[in-house]
Amino acid sequence: MLRTALRNVFAHKARLLMTVLAVMLGVAFVSGTLVFTSTISDAYTKSSEKGFDHVDVRLQPDDDADEGRPGDPPPLTQDLLDKAAALPGVRSATGNVAGFAAIADKDGDLVGDGWSTNGANYYGGDGGEGTDPRYPMRDGRAPANAGEIAIDAKTAERTGYEVGDTPRMSVDGPVLEPEITGIFTTDDGNVAAGGSLVLFDTKTAQDLFTEPGEYTEIDLAAAPGTSEKQLRAAAQRILPAETEALTGTKLADDQARDIERGMEGLRTGMLAFAGIALFVGIFLIANTFTMLVAQRTKELALLRAVGASRRQVTRSVLFEAIAVGTAAALVGLATGVGIGAGLRSLMGQFGSTVPDGPLIVSPTTVAVSLLVGIVVTVLAAWLPARRAAKIPPVAAMSSLHAQASTRSLVVRNTIGALIAGGGALMVIAGTTADDGKALMGGGAAVLLVGIFVLTPLLSRPLIALSAPLLRTFGVSGKLARQNAVRNPRRTAATASALMIGLTLITGLTVIASGISHAIDKMATDAMKADYSVTMATFTPLNPEVEKKLSGLDEVTASSPLRNVPAAIGGDEEDLTAVNGKDVDKLLELDFEQGSFDGLAEGVPAGGGPAKAIVDDDTAEDEGWRMGDTVAVTYQDGTEGELTVSGIYHGNEMINGIMLDTSVVDPHLDRISDFEVWLKTEGGESAAMKERLEAALGDNPAIEVMNEEDVSEAIAGLITMMLNVLYAMLGMAVLVAVLGVINTLAMSVFERSQEIGMLRAIGLDRRGVKRMVRLESLVISLFGGVLGIGLGVFLGWAAGELISSSLDTYALVLPWERMGYFLAGAALVGMLAALWPARRATRLNMLAAIKSE
Repeated sequence: MLRTALRNVFAHKARLLMTVLAVMLGVAFVSGTLVFTSTISDAYTKSSEKGFDHVDVRLQPDDDADEGRPGDPPPLTQDLLDKAAALPGVRSATGNVAGFAAIADKDGDLVGDGWSTNGANYYGGDGGEGTDPRYPMRDGRAPANAGEIAIDAKTAERTGYEVGDTPRMSVDGPVLEPEITGIFTTDDGNVAAGGSLVLFDTKTAQDLFTEPGEYTEIDLAAAPGTSEKQLRAAAQRILPAETEALTGTKLADDQARDIERGMEGLRTGMLAFAGIALFVGIFLIANTFTMLVAQRTKELALLRAVGASRRQVTRSVLFEAIAVGTAAALVGLATGVGIGAGLRSLMGQFGSTVPDGPLIVSPTTVAVSLLVGIVVTVLAAWLPARRAAKIPPVAAMSSLHAQASTRSLVVRNTIGALIAGGGALMVIAGTTADDGKALMGGGAAVLLVGIFVLTPLLSRPLIALSAPLLRTFGVSGKLARQNAVRNPRRTAATASALMIGLTLITGLTVIASGISHAIDKMATDAMKADYSVTMATFTPLNPEVEKKLSGLDEVTASSPLRNVPAAIGGDEEDLTAVNGKDVDKLLELDFEQGSFDGLAEGVPAGGGPAKAIVDDDTAEDEGWRMGDTVAVTYQDGTEGELTVSGIYHGNEMINGIMLDTSVVDPHLDRISDFEVWLKTEGGESAAMKERLEAALGDNPAIEVMNEEDVSEAIAGLITMMLNVLYAMLGMAVLVAVLGVINTLAMSVFERSQEIGMLRAIGLDRRGVKRMVRLESLVISLFGGVLGIGLGVFLGWAAGELISSSLDTYALVLPWERMGYFLAGAALVGMLAALWPARRATRLNMLAAIKSE
């Protein structure tokens, strides 16, 4: 039986090729994901270890410390640095200052990937004349004053900057044009990932990022004979409150874990899409083995007649599946290694580079890839194998088994209807449940299974709808429709693969369209301002930006939006500070009680509570009403009081407690804005936008956006995310295409005699080709219609769940995109039919008529 199974594999190489390709693609996606994420994780981990080569102990603010003081922990002082340098066992002590620093290339565009555009200090010791081992200079020298910087070598290569150039850059608003005095090399992981690093002298870095004499971190290097633990123990004796000491080993391990967690999310997402492709592949595999078993019915019956047991027949089919799965898994593994290497190289094409390191192909990757390929193939082949073993030899020889009985179809349709109905009810119930995600997700899976079981029943009425169109193609169209419904189970299995892919694609598109509309409505409805000014990298703005813009003659009203840390009732709460005098001209809020009136008064001259407005959810949670007085503790520890002068309806973008900047500014360590809103004379225009940008020195890090720009930015972000998801789901659609090709090719083989007869009685080659193409088109459109319909239903259900937390969410049907999806399904059908149609036209009439 084993020899028989292997002989059948080699006898049906062409027919099994599509199955091998389907499994191979899924396995390649799995192994490529594991290779890629393991390689990136290993490279960054080793790079991070190098980054801590010069650090034995680091002193840093303790973000977890809770001393009752709202906001971030205080920076480290020069006094602490001096004490640390004097500790026994310390070879050197380095004060670090870090923050955001954006540098423009020669075309004025921002360098780096946004979040990794960093600035730091070159620490040359107390006198500033020493060297910093973290940043060895490749060219030139270290910066020595406020007009000088050094840039990393990778940024220099990307931009073409050299020593002596004066690039335009920004830290938090004002444009700077310092001279490049040096180009350095670094093991910094952010730079390796495509970011940029700019170095200043320590005094300049403190002026820009902290305060004079303050540091963000202090690094200690141990003298010979002193261990990390000993040095850490000594350092802990001088630590002030809200400060911690960590060893270099701990820092490297923590960063490695952070990298691994970051990779875990990417790995899980990519594997989920690989799983979808494999799930779709199951339909193709099951279909292939069902047809192969059907074509070999008499052969299997003879085996039974000469003594083979049911178990042996089942095993022979499963042996074939194991052989196919093993071959596909091995090819998929090799392909996946290439995909992993290709993805790593592809990162460079998008401006991100990876630290040097080997390609990691772990034993786990090999084992998982082989296991996935073999298990998926065997599971998909098990049902056809079991069905083949159940066929009585006499019935098989006389082909009495060929058609499914009416009773079996009734049972199947009843079960399918119950499963689909149960899944639909679960999905609908999930829309009203408090936490309906799990219920809805489970219901969606059950619904898909139920629809798959029902597709043979659904195929006849839905394909019948195409009859009027197919009649225009004459005999070829009529035969195509009849062929499409001749074997409903096969048609259903073929169409289901495409259905699943389009269900996911359509559902995601419907959800994304609704979210995009909701966020856009939320942002633009509240925006009475003509312009919103922010940092391109979402970092804080210098308050000088608002002062500069508000001083322009064309600006009639302006307000910063300033996040302010505070404590209310013992809990940390971010207040939003605005210009109370102009905020009503810039911001549209739906007040339940009160208004903006009185917000600009600030703290009364004689003392007492300042006025503040609060969103309805916060007021309800805290039990506040109009006129209530609330105790508040500001960042510097000063206690005060606020009076609730208005309650407004908030949303995800505008909520919380809002008050005037004059109330909170005296208590802030460092003032910064996250956004500035402007109203201009004559409203927004292209000329006005250019005027505002010019006033800011055409800063590469600052974005000036009108309402249309805000909407486009939101839509662009959603579109980018959708395109990534489409690319991932494209693997499942490709497997579905292979399924259509395989079904048509094997269907043509089965109907060789019939096609020969049609040719003999006058149907020409063109008519045969048209018949096969139309059959493929009908099957693909059947799957497309089912997929789009299910996608809309699931998208609506998910939207109902989202609308409970996103008030502005509304169902938006992307008709244009759905039209593209349906056209794509038709294109899939046409492309999938090319080879089978060509094969059908090349059949020899006489040989086909004589075939069995």
